[in-house]
Amino acid sequence: MSHEIVICGSCRSDTAPEAGAALVSALEGRLPEGFRLTRVDCMSICAQPVSLAFRAPGKALYLFAGIGEADVGDVLAFAALFAASGDGEIADARPAGRLRFCLRGRVPV
Repeated sequence: MSHEIVICGSCRSDTAPEAGAALVSALEGRLPEGFRLTRVDCMSICAQPVSLAFRAPGKALYLFAGIGEADVGDVLAFAALFAASGDGEIADARPAGRLRFCLRGRVPV
């Protein structure tokens, strides 16, 4: 199955003008097998940079905001949870650390 992490590569903040691009760079080459990284120009959550989404065919979509380079480990932990879930439903997101508090929406299958 093809899993995807979509990141707003144009996200910026007052303290990190290249925050989106930096997160993309921090994740490149570190994704679990079966994942690809897609950089987009805007995900319209500009008040809470950086935004990212997890999606895969037949799975729920998850949308997060307020993510930074310090959250790379939590992003990778969530990726493992997402990959292991048959339908994308995550029953216990505690292994994803701070990322679980950055969830802005889930779109069921």
